[in-house]
Amino acid sequence: MDSPGDPEGPRPAGGDGPPGVAMETSRRLSREQIFVLISTASINLGSMMCYSILGPFFPKEAEKKGASNTVIGMIFGCYALFDFLASLVFGKYLVHIGAKFMFVAGMFVSGAVTVLFGLLDQVPEGPVFIAMCFLLRITDAISFEAAITASSSILAKAFPNNVATVLGSLETFSGLGLVLGPPLGGFLYQSFGYEVPFIFLGCIVLLMVPLNMCILPNYESDKGKHSFWKLIALPKVAFLSFVITSFSSCFGFLDPTLSLFVLEKFNLPAGYVGLVFLGLALSYAISSPLVGLLSDKMPHLRKWLLVFGNLTLAGCYMLLGPTPFLHIKSQLWLLVLILVINGISAGMSLIPIFPEILSCAHENGFEEGLSTLGLVSGLFGAMWSVGAFVGPTLGGFLYEKIGFEWAAALQGLWALTSGLVMGLFYLLEHLRRRRRSELQNILGTEEERTALLSDER
Repeated sequence: MDSPGDPEGPRPAGGDGPPGVAMETSRRLSREQIFVLISTASINLGSMMCYSILGPFFPKEAEKKGASNTVIGMIFGCYALFDFLASLVFGKYLVHIGAKFMFVAGMFVSGAVTVLFGLLDQVPEGPVFIAMCFLLRITDAISFEAAITASSSILAKAFPNNVATVLGSLETFSGLGLVLGPPLGGFLYQSFGYEVPFIFLGCIVLLMVPLNMCILPNYESDKGKHSFWKLIALPKVAFLSFVITSFSSCFGFLDPTLSLFVLEKFNLPAGYVGLVFLGLALSYAISSPLVGLLSDKMPHLRKWLLVFGNLTLAGCYMLLGPTPFLHIKSQLWLLVLILVINGISAGMSLIPIFPEILSCAHENGFEEGLSTLGLVSGLFGAMWSVGAFVGPTLGGFLYEKIGFEWAAALQGLWALTSGLVMGLFYLLEHLRRRRRSELQNILGTEEERTALLSDER
């Protein structure tokens, strides 16, 4: 799997190559690699801004239009459900459709739908408003997943030896999107009303489309012979898929619940609610490149970064409310501090997963090419979407029934379970490999002894 313009030929995927080679590659980016970085950064930034502007003010607007907290949670959650279905299709047929076309078309539709979302305040309240919310969210989910699946595959194709480093670096733009989206959306909403945040950001995404049509390279690849089911049947991939689902559920839980909790608990205006989200997004944006670089430099640390990140994430959700049995008073500074730690642990939990799945796939006979990258990207997106559906939907329901504090604690139990499960799996894997190595050493010694005896005779 050669990167474009790479004079050194093929290298192992997943970032497992020698650190010196990785550094040498990073110093000599080809023109196509720079264009890939610009294109993928644009979709990360634009899509995350469009996604995150809903948090500070949409739940309140939807309530005015007759939607309950459970329905609001379902509006957030349906995005992920159709994201899941789309990721399976686009991951499988990426090579047939073409990565560049999928990327550009998905970006165009996503921008257009964001503009249309800004016109929903003109729709009559009740069932018509709710139906239109679902329709636009579903369309946005499908188009967004098309762009993201293509983006991840193109990125891994262009940087085969530095997957974690590049993915981590580009998560800075995802983090910036999450950072800029809520406060910008809250400010525009307070200053100009409901329509302007969506129309403004939707137009920005649409303006990025012609740029990407011009600069994004067009990669060709042979059709692969493997399927999603063969990939997810690998035990390690199955457990990592569970971690992705758990993590995205924890993040998705905050969408319909955190803004309502902050508004009720601390009586902040919508513009300041967006700033609360800043702690989570900014810490994630800063920590992700560092975690990615560490993952590529020392691949053996990936597993423990992942485990420790999930366990820390579980602790954060216990303290987010905080959980009543801890008898800690809820304070704004404590909430922001926990969100900052949450963002750092999120980078540790998420960034190592893609190269871990990719390395596992190659170790088990999957070919090195765009078809396998499409499967891994699609699987990652699908598992993320399952959690992103469960998180907001269940979060909205639990928020109504038991309150934010207990709902966040239950969400933390999911992260705790995934951290413990992966820790146990990696421990057993380490013991199994050590046992196999010892057995090979014994067999090698026996063969040498037999050969010596044969020579003596």
